[in-house]
Amino acid sequence: MNSLDVRGIGMTSQRTRERLVQRLRSQGISNSLVLDVLRNTPRHMFVDEALAQRAYEDSALPIGYSQTISQPWVVARMTELLLEDGPVDKVLEIGTGCGYQTAVLAQLVGEVYSVERIKPLQDKARRLLRELRLKNIHLRHADGGMGWEAEAPFQGIIATAAPEEVPPELLAQLELGGRLVIPVGVDRQFLQVVTRTAEGYDTRTEDEVRFVPLRSGLVR
Repeated sequence: MNSLDVRGIGMTSQRTRERLVQRLRSQGISNSLVLDVLRNTPRHMFVDEALAQRAYEDSALPIGYSQTISQPWVVARMTELLLEDGPVDKVLEIGTGCGYQTAVLAQLVGEVYSVERIKPLQDKARRLLRELRLKNIHLRHADGGMGWEAEAPFQGIIATAAPEEVPPELLAQLELGGRLVIPVGVDRQFLQVVTRTAEGYDTRTEDEVRFVPLRSGLVR
């Protein structure tokens, strides 16, 4: 796990971040470790400079290639669900995107393995995560729906794009007791939390959300 100390000014200042954390708390986010990481992670560095003043709004923002950086509440909620039963050592992230969720996870878990199908996004995220000196992150250019079989099993898997149904390849890469947090659906999407048990998989449905669809194939 790593921690950050990257300060901003004006609309990216610590005071602005604190207002965001208070808003997240008022919307039901209760994990203090997750809130601390959201407070200290410089979201303005993960968006284009023209959008930096909006970085601490609770909204998704475009990052190019028809992708978005998830709204802070969604990042906090999914991370909170992933860590619901305590510390997690090894996590797979489906969809690195700009690297924001990756950076949040890296400060809370042992090792993060993250796959991204759009190479230019991955390259940009890699540079930024290195700049932030987050050293427990492993990146791969790959089709997210297939996971990262060579590094399986994982204690946790988190997906930042929505399939129509949960990919069986991801379920197979969970260790016993491991947990998958994933948005599922087309017209309406809901977060699902899937836990691998000795008997199979337990699934529960949580909040309604809106994500870009999980697509196959690589973009170079």
